[in-house]
Amino acid sequence: MSLTCNIDARGKAARLRIGIGGLILGAILVPAWALPAGTPLAWIVTGGVLLGAAFSVFEARAGWCVVRAMGFRTPL
Repeated sequence: MSLTCNIDARGKAARLRIGIGGLILGAILVPAWALPAGTPLAWIVTGGVLLGAAFSVFEARAGWCVVRAMGFRTPL
């Protein structure tokens, strides 16, 4: 899979908003849930939110969507 641009400006903006929102949510989850609970589940979920959000920001920056690269049509 090459990283050729496959989304337009609207798609980039949507992925950037999703990514920033996810990063904010992850930053809230760390002190509010993962640190106090200290359970593996709390850390795995928080890490997943942060990684997914970071990947969304990467997609917005690169202008590339992994779902579209697999052949699926997305609305944005």
